[in-house]
Amino acid sequence: MHLHALDTYLPGESPVHRLDPRVKLVLTVLFILTAALMPDRAWLAYVLLEGLVLAAVLLSRVGLGVVQKRSALALPFLLAALTVAFARPGDIGHGQVVPLPGIPWAVSEAGLWRFLSIAARSYLSVQAAVLLAATTQFPDLLWGMRALKVPRILVAVGGFLYRYLFVLADEARRMMQAREARSAVPAGRRGGGTVLWRARVTGAMAGTLFLRAYERSERIWNAMVARGYDGEVRVLSAPALRPSDWRAGVVGGLLLVLLLVLVRTV
Repeated sequence: MHLHALDTYLPGESPVHRLDPRVKLVLTVLFILTAALMPDRAWLAYVLLEGLVLAAVLLSRVGLGVVQKRSALALPFLLAALTVAFARPGDIGHGQVVPLPGIPWAVSEAGLWRFLSIAARSYLSVQAAVLLAATTQFPDLLWGMRALKVPRILVAVGGFLYRYLFVLADEARRMMQAREARSAVPAGRRGGGTVLWRARVTGAMAGTLFLRAYERSERIWNAMVARGYDGEVRVLSAPALRPSDWRAGVVGGLLLVLLLVLVRTV
């Protein structure tokens, strides 16, 4: 695997790419908050929010398929919210019962609508986050967070979590190359050994990978400190907000706030 496969940024010259990182961060957070504060079964509002996301994706020219494919990776995590369909009190919808041996679990209608609403809000939020990552380079995101007065320790932790993914992937690639160089198994064929033996070898490789990545991260940290790193994100010249950035931020923010107010008051 090439290490650039871990980078979700897609270069481009679209208006969304050129938008200031601070504006994109504020609009993304506001969009996620708007989706989270929407009441259950506000399907028209969910459709309108989805329309805003799709319009931004089309404007960014990163591809609808790319955004939807990356967003679909978060769908399995919705299984954690599936329990609300059983735990929330309400009327039994059409006698829906999950057949389990000796344990008839009833699916309440209120719980089912609650789960579908959670799924809709979660998917909308994930799409917005995916679009932000696809149109903004990670150093720009870090700088934007610090410019918006996000605590320095949170920005530093986020930066290290992201960057050390590449360290871990690089160490894993080195170990795989070393194993293949020392293996007598022809290309395209699997090695022998029982399942238990393979599990033991895999566990040993995982432990070695952790130790090697930890030692390399210590060397990286010492090198950064020796060069004056103090946890602050710095740029040579901080760009000023352009009129187009102000317009996009004000218009987008007003649309989201107006939609939320209308839905909550009607």
